[in-house]
This record gives sequence, C-alpha cells and structure tokens, in this order.
Amino acid sequence: MQLSAAPYEERLTAPRTWWLISFLVGVSMALILLPFGTLPMLGGLAGGTAVAAVAASSYGSVRIRVVGDSLIAGEAKIPLAALGDAEVLDAEEARAWRTYKADPRAFLLLRAYIPTALRVEVTDPQDPTPYLYLSTREPERLAQALRTETSA
Repeated sequence: MQLSAAPYEERLTAPRTWWLISFLVGVSMALILLPFGTLPMLGGLAGGTAVAAVAASSYGSVRIRVVGDSLIAGEAKIPLAALGDAEVLDAEEARAWRTYKADPRAFLLLRAYIPTALRVEVTDPQDPTPYLYLSTREPERLAQALRTETSA
C-alpha cells in the first residue's frame, strides 16, 4: 500500500543570515565571559550559539500543509469546507494586509522574512475569523492545492 503525499507542504525556515546572527550571539557571549578565563569564554561561545540557534530553528520550523480535507497552518487545523476564495498576495499587497488592511480577528501565520502571502476567506458562519493570512514562499502553489482539494 502506497501512501499518497500531501498536495502541499512547506516549512517556513528562517533565512541563512539568522544562523550567522546565532553565531554572533555566541561570539558576544564569549566576549562577555572573556575576563573570567578561557574555559568560561568557550562555554559562552558554545552556549550562546546553541541557544540562539535553537530559537532561530524553532521560529523557522512552522509548517503549512494541505492534508486530506484540512489545511494545517502552524498550530491551526482548518477544514477545507470552511474556506472560501484564496487571494495570492505579492510583496506590496502582503505588506498592506499585514498593516493597515489587517483585521484584528484574522488568523495570521506571519513570517516577516517571507515577502509573499496567501489570504484565504473563512466562510464558516460559526467562526469569527474573517480570513487567514499565511506567509508562504509559494502562494500560487498553495492556492492551487486548496482549489484542487476543495473541488475533489
């Protein structure tokens, strides 16, 4: 029996520069601990780098998936039947929906380092959420996956 792959899956990984910043946090900790000797300095380098890397990794581990009849975006799991039209947002339009067009009731899966997004209407009358704003590097592909699974 072969398991079918999810029609869409994306991990919103942190940019490469964040890993450099993680190392620089470790260097900063090493410099702070330098007056206490070599061993504390090395511990600060290793510990500071590790803590910053874990923070960057956990922030960048969020996933967006379309699996079966559900959209899973971070911690949220939404049935596709409760979703309406999907609008692909370019960088300028995504910025507008993150700022002055934003509705405080909306569900935002926001990663500022990803310039494009998808806005999906929520059609469930029981849900006060008007739409989902999903940062994604491939908004057209996600919109297509939602259309394909909704029509299936």
